[in-house]
Amino acid sequence: MRARYGAAVSAHPAPAEAAGAVIGEVIEQAGLQPSVAVLFVSGGHVAAFDDIASAVRRALEPEVMAGASAVSVIGGPTEVEDTAAVSLWAADLEGVGPVLPVRLEAVTTPDGAELVGMPAEASDSDRTLVLMADPYTFPADELLDHAAERYPTLRVVGGLASAGGPGWNRLAFDDAVCADGAVGVLLPAGVGGRFVVSQGCRPVGAPYIVTASEGNVVGELGGRPALTRLADLVRAADPGERELLSRGLHIGMVIDEHKASFGPNDFLIRGVLGADRSTGAVAIGATAPVGSTLQYHVRDRDTADADLRAMLAGAAGGAGALVFTCNGRGTNLFGEPHHDAALVHEATGGGAVAGMFCAGEMGPVAGRNHLHGFTASVLLFDSGEDR
Repeated sequence: MRARYGAAVSAHPAPAEAAGAVIGEVIEQAGLQPSVAVLFVSGGHVAAFDDIASAVRRALEPEVMAGASAVSVIGGPTEVEDTAAVSLWAADLEGVGPVLPVRLEAVTTPDGAELVGMPAEASDSDRTLVLMADPYTFPADELLDHAAERYPTLRVVGGLASAGGPGWNRLAFDDAVCADGAVGVLLPAGVGGRFVVSQGCRPVGAPYIVTASEGNVVGELGGRPALTRLADLVRAADPGERELLSRGLHIGMVIDEHKASFGPNDFLIRGVLGADRSTGAVAIGATAPVGSTLQYHVRDRDTADADLRAMLAGAAGGAGALVFTCNGRGTNLFGEPHHDAALVHEATGGGAVAGMFCAGEMGPVAGRNHLHGFTASVLLFDSGEDR
């Protein structure tokens, strides 16, 4: 048989009605007792999260279930922003291997935070972990560093819950609901093996080698103060680009230093956090060792649109997708709703698409998992071969 996928979203103001609507639609598409169900509940329904998760669990009886709360959710080609809504995704993967539940916690030890709960099967080759985490209690960046060392072939895709401040987010893990740590599903080998991580930025100016730095503070780029390099860039920019630099400045860190030249997808994008005019240093959202290569970047709606379209064109097809997009995208970036959801839905030929707006997105770039911002991280699923 072939894998079956289902997805539905409801913005009904009554949580019970919203849950019933998505359950019914998903059962029609994916059937009862699917291998996995993933639930997304927006902030307006967080108070009813336990009841919604319980209703999904009782009605579908999935082998594994995970879910998270978010400021906004995605279902099909629709993004329901800042409104109470429920989105549900399910897959029947019978015959391709077991789906494993994952519940991760950060435990404080004398040597620092230690992550516990990763299944031993995460070390198997060609595995994908779909992960949702509470940003206030779970160090997602440390998890990804840990995974790179312990599970080098593991791909991690997901996002940080975004329904509210500390203690407000909810995570579903099979029959349980928690407010901390991380939850997810470890997919069988070969399932969900196609990724799109659209950072939506374009480089401006020239790349420079870091010639002086301390931690995340860049003192010099190419032998000159990093702030002087930025000032030169602003002076040389046209009015339109100057405006983008003033309201959307980012820094790109070259991933593969062995390349002779760098294109838009050769950088890991991080934010510019501030500058010290007295020293000319610039603080960025990552450690930048001497000898690494950086280039200033800008982000705007046209660049983000073109980047996601190009990346989806290279991965079009399939039967469904899970989408983890930044809460700074959507209407905030594109000026209109449904942008990312509509493009992914079109790329899957109208397949089962669901997801959430995140406070940080996880996805692999250049063979390594990273925590991103302002990114659309998409996991695409094929219908599978006859079996």
